[in-house]
Amino acid sequence: MSARHTEVLIIGSGPAGYTAAIYAARAMLKPVLIAGLEQGGQLMITTDVENYPGFGDPIQGPWLMEQMLKQATHVGAEIVNDLVTEVELNHRPFTVRTDSGQVWMVDTLIIATGAKAKWLGLESEQHFQGFGVSACATCDGFFYRNKDVIVVGGGNSAVEEALYLSNIAKSVTVVHRRDSFRSEKILQERLFQRPNVSVLWNTEVAEITGKPAKAPMPPSVEGVKLRNTETGAVTERPIDGIFVAIGHAPATELFKGKLKMKPNGYLWTAPDSTATDVPGVFAAGDVTDDTFRQAITAAGLGCMAALEAERFLAGIQPVAVAAE
Repeated sequence: MSARHTEVLIIGSGPAGYTAAIYAARAMLKPVLIAGLEQGGQLMITTDVENYPGFGDPIQGPWLMEQMLKQATHVGAEIVNDLVTEVELNHRPFTVRTDSGQVWMVDTLIIATGAKAKWLGLESEQHFQGFGVSACATCDGFFYRNKDVIVVGGGNSAVEEALYLSNIAKSVTVVHRRDSFRSEKILQERLFQRPNVSVLWNTEVAEITGKPAKAPMPPSVEGVKLRNTETGAVTERPIDGIFVAIGHAPATELFKGKLKMKPNGYLWTAPDSTATDVPGVFAAGDVTDDTFRQAITAAGLGCMAALEAERFLAGIQPVAVAAE
């Protein structure tokens, strides 16, 4: 299989990747997007989406990603259903190898491989994902107005999710397997001041219960079984929704030792830019954004990456890309 050349190669097919493809294609750069194993990213397991601008009624996550794919293809991006297995970034053009054996010679690279929420690993959790089990309060909290919810976790993410939900839900119960939080003290103090928030220490989720899918109704969460980590005792309580907040893992394995990373494993980018510490390599979306992790911010970063790649190819350096 002979090597192929492209001016812009995009790795990843979430909002960041598709948006980068749309902008690069409209700049006549003929971008190639390698979709990966999970085409569409995290929105493929998201049901109702109400916070993506431009739609009067809730839309489905998979439908939104289908529309982004169609738009990218329509304006001229080439979508390749393959998986990147190796990248060489020590000189340009960069070399990208895929699972099919294809070798790409790349002038600029946009990394949009995203991040995944860490889950509890329960079979029942998988069954109810998107139907009462969520990993994003900002995305799905709106659907739990005046309802009872649980947040699982003990770090900053969990406390921040609980604080956010306390303004929406009737009650918020934080379930943590240890006897103290790992989060910042100021966040804990704010949480303990909320009258509708309670904490269950030394507790873990053993099982999520609810109604199975029965056409035309989808499955729905109705309760949870909780296990005391000290005594092993299991109790049950009714609940409307569960938010798993035990962290995210960015998809950065390919780039370890090749690109500068933040202490938490996300890709480092220059301030106000998507430029990494390797000139010509850009990172967009959840693979670098460890703060907001929203579809709309990922799309915005994808736009930035394509514009910066275009400027780089034209010999324009808008920002200093050297690592600090």
